[in-house]
Amino acid sequence: MPARLPRPPCTLVHPAAADWHDAPGFALVDPATEATVGEIPVCDATTVEAAVRRAAALSRQLALGERGLDPLAILEALIGEIAARHDAFAEAIAREMGAPLDFSRDKQVGTALSHLRTILKAARESAAELATPPGQDSHFVRYEPLGVAALITPWNWPLNQVALKVGAALAAGCTMILKPSEHATRSALLFAECMEAAGAPEGLFALLPGDGTTGAALAAHPGVDVISFTGSTGVGRAIASAAGANLTPCLLELGGKSANILFADCDVPTAVAQGVAHCFRNAGQSCNAASRMLVAREIYQEVCARAAAEAETYRFDAPLKPGSHQGPLVNRAQFDHVQAVIRRAQAEGARLLTGGPGRADGKDIGFYPRPTVFADVTPAMALFHEEAFGPVLAITPFDSEAEAVALANESAYGLAGYIQTADRARAMRVARRLAVGMVQVNGRSRIEGAPFGGRKASGYGREAGLWGIRAFQAVKSISGI
Repeated sequence: MPARLPRPPCTLVHPAAADWHDAPGFALVDPATEATVGEIPVCDATTVEAAVRRAAALSRQLALGERGLDPLAILEALIGEIAARHDAFAEAIAREMGAPLDFSRDKQVGTALSHLRTILKAARESAAELATPPGQDSHFVRYEPLGVAALITPWNWPLNQVALKVGAALAAGCTMILKPSEHATRSALLFAECMEAAGAPEGLFALLPGDGTTGAALAAHPGVDVISFTGSTGVGRAIASAAGANLTPCLLELGGKSANILFADCDVPTAVAQGVAHCFRNAGQSCNAASRMLVAREIYQEVCARAAAEAETYRFDAPLKPGSHQGPLVNRAQFDHVQAVIRRAQAEGARLLTGGPGRADGKDIGFYPRPTVFADVTPAMALFHEEAFGPVLAITPFDSEAEAVALANESAYGLAGYIQTADRARAMRVARRLAVGMVQVNGRSRIEGAPFGGRKASGYGREAGLWGIRAFQAVKSISGI
């Protein structure tokens, strides 16, 4: 039996010390070596019940004014605690899900801290109570915390997603129960220590390690007032169904198969390099990855050649090794899924430009995929529609702006869209026609606090900045005062 991870000396982590070693366990596997390196407990429905009860009790006290609490002071202290453990978080993330150490330090942890600072700034600048214009009967609109927030987070951007949800729920005034992915428990345990060090009292925050059964029990609990979930579309549907039985509001950030449209007037070398990088970032394990490259036929052959050459510059290596390489996929199931996606694309007639099935060059062990590019991918092929969640790029030609928009929208998903063109008017015209939640033009980054979320099978609701805070608040109107 693998050794169970030691329980941290943190009262916000459950189950209690006496039950930590007795609960059923989930084995942790190192994605770089495939060795079993530990085990975590799986919280059952009884532990979920106790956590919800504690969170609900504090939520009621706060709503009735029986207990004072300064959520923004705790949030500010939390930012400091995470910053002080920046390198520890980076190492935990590298070990648990395979993101290389430098990438983990810069992007995984750095982006999480940026989100928390943006949320804190938005909360301080926004008003919880708004008055109507003068001359009308006294009328107020209040934003009030919904209550107990169930936060269920994924493994691919573990600290980033925890930060987006906890930061927003805390700023909104909610009490919180976090169920992190079983594949990203180390960083979550470290986060709980930061919450305790920041002054979070019992009931404000609880961390429940576990697997899908833990998340299912939490999502179905009638004492939960709002659910925020990031993960696969299939699990998102199950959570929405469970929440629907209690009419619990949900925020769902799910999968994606985002299109990157390259028009003939774009800067081709830059657009291709950025497009491949966006698809392959985090070993392709990002919901908003630009995994479909739609290319004007005039530049199609050049783009295909450049994309293949660019992909061949990518190297996969050990997560704890410094450098700009990519790390392994998170686990065997994800590796096998990517292999199946690649083999099916070959069987359906997509033209393999580089990569293919198997492990990355020089790797005999570990979940290291080969960076793969396919051309001539059509809407009749599964690769055009199905999320690979790995470094697999699909390239498709188009002959007109209208066809490009139609191809981009021919997807069950609607998370993000990307446009590369020198024509600003066309960029705006196309952006307005894409059935997605976010559009980025010519490689520009999203601004801090911009709403993050999608449409269709990519879910609903928005995260980041003030948009994220409002997702955890109820709107109340008060008239006649």
